[in-house]
Amino acid sequence: MHAENISGKILSLLEDNPGITIREISNKLSVPLSQVESILKSMSDVRQKILIVDDEMDALLALKVALEAEGYNIVEAKDGYEAIDKVHSEKPDVILLDLMIPGIDGFEVCSQLKSDQLYSHIPVIMLTARGEIDDKVEGIELGADDYVTKPFNLKELKARIKMVLRRNQDI
Repeated sequence: MHAENISGKILSLLEDNPGITIREISNKLSVPLSQVESILKSMSDVRQKILIVDDEMDALLALKVALEAEGYNIVEAKDGYEAIDKVHSEKPDVILLDLMIPGIDGFEVCSQLKSDQLYSHIPVIMLTARGEIDDKVEGIELGADDYVTKPFNLKELKARIKMVLRRNQDI
């Protein structure tokens, strides 16, 4: 069962039975208690959500900690397939996408998201060690909203995130 379907079913149960417990929801939907708790927590979180897609754990963790300190809700993916799944289930406000990831690469992830009407509005900031002009042009032509090369300045990246989020709110 997809997270979207479970979320909808949880909402229906809550609307029909305002006093229902998390355990009762878990039993009725045959979903692990921890999953119900996680879904309810994410549904009540109003912080802006950033999906970080990077297979380098050190880089991912450092960026996650820095952005959580800024008040963002951070979701992680370690490969292209997981990134697509997380976009569908988590609906992030912005995606920080490394190009060189396992599975499908960042270019293909960006291409798939930007060609899907449901997700094409989500800003994508490509975050990669590949700084060649051809790579940057390809990323922008695929629909990336920005392109930042590693190593990056954290203060500049935070400003770029705020910029694409602000620009997206004006649409």
